[in-house]
Amino acid sequence: MTALSFGFGAVEGELWRLIFVMTRIGAALLAAPLFGAASVPVQLRVAITGALAVLVCAWIPVPTPPALLSLPGLLMLAGEAMIGLALGFVLQLSFAAPIMAAEQIGGAMGMSIASTADPISGAHSPALGQYFTVMLTVIFLGLGAHLTWLRLVIESYTAFPPGGAWFAPERIAALTGFASQMFVAAVAIALPVTLVLLLVQLLTGVLSRSAPALNLFALGLPAGVLAGIAALIVAAPLAAEQFADLSAEAVTHAAALVRR
Repeated sequence: MTALSFGFGAVEGELWRLIFVMTRIGAALLAAPLFGAASVPVQLRVAITGALAVLVCAWIPVPTPPALLSLPGLLMLAGEAMIGLALGFVLQLSFAAPIMAAEQIGGAMGMSIASTADPISGAHSPALGQYFTVMLTVIFLGLGAHLTWLRLVIESYTAFPPGGAWFAPERIAALTGFASQMFVAAVAIALPVTLVLLLVQLLTGVLSRSAPALNLFALGLPAGVLAGIAALIVAAPLAAEQFADLSAEAVTHAAALVRR
């Protein structure tokens, strides 16, 4: 029996069970970069959460939580929300790597002041960050990684039984350890373009010293922008491979949290 009863009997119990299952799925979708984007309507997110919860209730024998609105029930809901947020946060770490790489490239190109509103987070991000984010999103969806991630969210109900499972300290340590790999991925994405921009800056510095009459800002900024755009075009196939590896790593990290 739940702490609050509306007198609908077994139907009410199924409703409370559905709400309980929706907690973990809804928290995962809220923290995920694609499903939790500011441009995604809340009604659509709730509809997807409810549809997945119905399937989970049909596939996995989840018991009706007793006294869901009591203190133990609220603690159970907090545990479900923490597991879902952790699974979504793994994807956030992977999608943050291209934005960090874009900040480094944009600063070297002199385009750090060019920013726009990010449709995923709603915050301002570099213009190149939008290009990298769209590119990573297309590759992520094209590889079907979002479907694999949703399957891992459903499998988490087997690894972490609802109502009695919390993340162990080693799993939380593994989650924070994924952040270091995010920085490594950001450096790997930005390295080819930043090396070209470094050579261009050295060249413009030598020219300004050899010909002091030349204006360094008038010469260096256009040269840096043109060299950066050319380097981005040349390095596009390499960036696509790196984004594919980044998508695979995101799913692998989520699987490590569920299956370890």
